[in-house]
Amino acid sequence: MHLERLAALEVVSVNTYIESQKQFIAAEKSLLECEQHISNIPALENASCHIQSAGKNLWLLSNKGKPTLEVLIFLDEKTQTATRINWRQHFE
Repeated sequence: MHLERLAALEVVSVNTYIESQKQFIAAEKSLLECEQHISNIPALENASCHIQSAGKNLWLLSNKGKPTLEVLIFLDEKTQTATRINWRQHFE
């Protein structure tokens, strides 16, 4: 009986891990999409992330879903390339 309970808990644990990994990857993909198009902000009107100016060519991006990830981006005005400076998971 104990072995069955342990096996059931292990199945739940693995499924939870897989689902959370899928959500994390989806959050990262939405941030990457916004990061790639940050030089054309009007095109990101219905974007899957929040965009905030942090001043001096710095932008703070965060996805709209869970888990919430935030990245700080530097946008080079001359080359229009975005460089990721910082990354963190936001906990509520």
